Amino acid sequence: MLSQSSIERILTAALSRGGDFSEVYIERCKSTSVSLLNGVVESTGSHLDLGIGIRILEGDKCVYVYSNDLYHEDKLIRMAQNASASLSQVESGKTVYLEPQIEYFSHKYKIAPTSVSKSEKVAKLRCASETATAYSSLITQTSASTAANEKDVWIANSDGLYVADHRSRTRVMIQAIASSEEDKQYGYFGPGSAQGHEFFEELDMDDLANQAAKIATTMLSAKPCPSGKMPVVIGNAFGGVIFHEACGHALEATSVGIKASYFTDKLGQQIANPLVTAYDDAKIAKEWGSYEVDDEGTPSQTNLLIKDGILNSYLIDKIGSRRMNMPSTGCSRRQNYTFAPTSRMSNTFIAAGKSTPEEIIADTEYGIYAANMGGGSVDTSTGEFNFAVNEAYMIRNGKICEPVKGATLIGKGNEVLMNIDRVGNDLKLAQGVCGSESGSVAVDVGQPTIRVSEITVGGQG
Repeated sequence: MLSQSSIERILTAALSRGGDFSEVYIERCKSTSVSLLNGVVESTGSHLDLGIGIRILEGDKCVYVYSNDLYHEDKLIRMAQNASASLSQVESGKTVYLEPQIEYFSHKYKIAPTSVSKSEKVAKLRCASETATAYSSLITQTSASTAANEKDVWIANSDGLYVADHRSRTRVMIQAIASSEEDKQYGYFGPGSAQGHEFFEELDMDDLANQAAKIATTMLSAKPCPSGKMPVVIGNAFGGVIFHEACGHALEATSVGIKASYFTDKLGQQIANPLVTAYDDAKIAKEWGSYEVDDEGTPSQTNLLIKDGILNSYLIDKIGSRRMNMPSTGCSRRQNYTFAPTSRMSNTFIAAGKSTPEEIIADTEYGIYAANMGGGSVDTSTGEFNFAVNEAYMIRNGKICEPVKGATLIGKGNEVLMNIDRVGNDLKLAQGVCGSESGSVAVDVGQPTIRVSEITVGGQG
């Protein structure tokens, strides 16, 4: 590992020919994974990744270079000098001295995830697969997997910052597929946590397997979903993926800072129904998307994005801060050292309201209950989105009725926010992986049960 004096010399070299700010990001990541298909081991893996990224800024211009060679300081200095030369209009000539290292422990674990034998993980995954298969003769395929990592990062910059952070994440994924001669449907759950192997040990795998199998078999016998504009009640947990995709991304400085978001210059304005309050909170203990310090070394924050329908803040990284003349909100993230960081979400959710889910359903004469959301696509410049619903039911006369399949929700993020007219009290978070300019990062999405008074439903009927 590079010494503090070596890092100081690299940071100084990065400003020797141009640039006004330099940063070093060093990462060591141990990861492990196991995957089963129909109870049979499909793949296993263990990896050790080690590397360094060097970033140089001049105003809001950025140059980023990286290497997996941490053992030849002279090569890293030449790499930093060459990168600096591409920003030769501003030469700081600054000699960098770092403050004493600050050490963080984002994720304290009881059992190191990479210390547990793969055979132990296989045994538990196989049991879950067998449980899902036994649920119904309609279940024709199961998959069960787990992945975990332990990551140490060191971040230093030309302002004198020098921090270290120690992180760990563990995730489990269960999927069941039900088949008939005409159709296939699936059920899926993928819980994760910023913990070690203890998270995997404590999970009720049989319950997850049965839930996944239930969704798959229920949807297999479902009738085609009707289409048109109608009220839609969206379930909690992964229902929050719509807010994440259609609204959250449009609040990131990546788009706001270059005026490519429909939320640009709307701070203090009403963008949602007054019932809506939303957060991005990286400080929630043990949550999948949490961290103590972001990938620029800024301490994480609880960011209140929307308060009573009013836009309160954006998600801002260092470059976004320079472009927008606003402070960083501790939300700069990257997949690994091969990516430059940028503004990203962590645990993003609509806050709980006062209605019970039962009250919301009872108050809906006709519509769709989207119990379990799937994936989709969104244009952050316009907010237009299209999301699949994995598990849906008709609502008639205030009651949940027959299941329907093939449902999609189509709309615009800003319109949906204004059309949320009921917010439940059953807030729950769900885990996912978000891809953007700085790669794929762990995130939580979430919400309580909500009702959208009118949204376009695409269906098969």
